[in-house]
Amino acid sequence: MPALPDFKRDNPGHDPVRLLAAQVLSRAAGAPLIAGNSVDLLIDAERNFEVWREAIRTARSSILFENYIFRDDEVARGMRDLLVDRAKDGVSVHVVRDWLGCLGQSPQRFWQPLVEAGGEVRTYNRPDIGSPLGWLSRDHRKLLVIDDSVGFVGGICVSAKWLGDAGKGIAPWRDTVVAVRGPAVPELRLAFADTCVRLGSPLTAELRGDNSTIASVGEVDLRVIATIPNAAGLYRLDQMIAAMAESRLWLTDAYFVGIAPYVQALSSAARDGVDVRLLVPGTSDIPAIGGLSRAGYRPLLEAGVRVFEWNGSMLHAKTAVADGRWARVGSSNLNLSSWIGNCELDVAIENRPFAERMELQYESDLGNATEIVLGARQRVRRNAVQALPRRRVRGGSSGRAAAGALRLANTMSAAMTNRRVLGPAESTSLGTGAFVLAVIALAAFLVPRLVAWPVGALAAWFAVVFVGRYVIARRRIKSAGKPD
Repeated sequence: MPALPDFKRDNPGHDPVRLLAAQVLSRAAGAPLIAGNSVDLLIDAERNFEVWREAIRTARSSILFENYIFRDDEVARGMRDLLVDRAKDGVSVHVVRDWLGCLGQSPQRFWQPLVEAGGEVRTYNRPDIGSPLGWLSRDHRKLLVIDDSVGFVGGICVSAKWLGDAGKGIAPWRDTVVAVRGPAVPELRLAFADTCVRLGSPLTAELRGDNSTIASVGEVDLRVIATIPNAAGLYRLDQMIAAMAESRLWLTDAYFVGIAPYVQALSSAARDGVDVRLLVPGTSDIPAIGGLSRAGYRPLLEAGVRVFEWNGSMLHAKTAVADGRWARVGSSNLNLSSWIGNCELDVAIENRPFAERMELQYESDLGNATEIVLGARQRVRRNAVQALPRRRVRGGSSGRAAAGALRLANTMSAAMTNRRVLGPAESTSLGTGAFVLAVIALAAFLVPRLVAWPVGALAAWFAVVFVGRYVIARRRIKSAGKPD
């Protein structure tokens, strides 16, 4: 199995195996490798907000700002007011916000001062009766691009929540961002432009950027992975990295939900002797997700994957580092919403010094984490961080129902399709699944309206939507066929 490539140092003779690995990673991610960049690692929100504000102040021509949450508080208001000032100075300012992410956080009128100053604000995926399931797709990206000079990519939203509350004893959230400079910056601008074209008129060619005009500024090779719904480029890449890792694969994730194929990929790596670690929040801002995350612990632990829970207020970072050569930082969580449903943005970095810096940060983070272990009869192997406190596998009361639902769904799917042998952690769920199905069947027989009416209402709604889409599509076809 080829090691993860570090091309300029590891491949001076153009080893065909490593070149093939590079090609495979590029095709899996749908993103080419871009050389000649510099990347700075920025930890936590206080430092990031300071750097963002300074970058906005120095913008000469354009500011592109895309984020899942802008919260109407002192942090976001300060950022908005800076954007207003820059727009008045003639800088082209464009903002993309997510409708659901900003729901209850900031209204559209929050941006009125910027619009009046000449800036532009677009909102991703507003509710639409003609798109009943549109709310499932969100713009979860966190991106700030200043001119062609620097782009910031990571997991931090524009909210004072990330700073904690010293008065209430709430520590700052743990999160990670990278500052990218060099030929990759236009790729970040292009990712922003691709979002904009879904929401209205396209950006000008000047705003979209051209990496042929950007000089090399460093020795970092990276990929800009700008995923859109159903593209699954990052999912393919994450699967491949799990398959290619030789010695270490250390993951940090805010909302881990262990779907079977990825759990199996991590488990296979661990059984092959790879040091696989997963760091997740001990206390989540979304309790149900915390329960779903814990539902996936046991199969991982049984395979030898080491699981740690952060002891601080909230761990929101989404990072990975493998073999001290490859690293990923961005907005994507290890769950289906990020892999399949959302617009996400990550950078995958192939550079030994940066990956080593990520590993040092990971080891530092483990100093504020508790290791999760199986019961005394099922201890997993350990080879590092022996002094860490440990707690046994447990389920949070707030997320117990969600955790059970995920475990039950995975187990019943495996049992009904007979595609794989059930593991020890799954076999005990079969009785529960049988009982739940029996209750549903009994309700359908005794009170059929409980089932039939909701299904009929949904079918009618979808029928109206499909007829409307059909009429619009036919009109477009006829219009395209008419002579000018």
